[in-house]
Amino acid sequence: MKHTEITGETLEKRQETNLPEGAPLFIQDHYEIDYRHSYAQDSPFFVGLSQGRLLGSRCTGCRYRYATPRAHCMECGAPTMWEELPPTGRVHTFTVCYYGGESFLKETPFLLVLVEFDQVNTLFLSRLKGIPLDEVHIGLPIRPQFSDTPTFKVTDVWFEPIDPT
Repeated sequence: MKHTEITGETLEKRQETNLPEGAPLFIQDHYEIDYRHSYAQDSPFFVGLSQGRLLGSRCTGCRYRYATPRAHCMECGAPTMWEELPPTGRVHTFTVCYYGGESFLKETPFLLVLVEFDQVNTLFLSRLKGIPLDEVHIGLPIRPQFSDTPTFKVTDVWFEPIDPT
């Protein structure tokens, strides 16, 4: 399929562009932002990533387990406590991303997975690396990997397949 690329300079000439029916339109755009924020109650999660630990939450009331931080249980409203997640999981579902935020553009296309852990009630969204796009499948055993130079961002963790040997 032929792609037509339109830059900001030529966008005003769109009436002159003959875009084949069903063909995607590509535009060029720039974005950048500095953003100062606090992780507040989720700070232990990001500190854990910097220490090579993946922390989730467990409800102190009904014992519901969350793969992502929660201050209070979505099931019963009780407070939660921090708890390390299991060291391995599996692909629950996945998608191939051909576009992403600025920090991911150099990695496109990349895989996003929802990770399923034993004894955990919710899923964890992350990147999957170390596997060709056409070899990933639901149920694939995976484990977290952590950045050697943490930045206190979600990009400090990703998953890779577990070597079957």
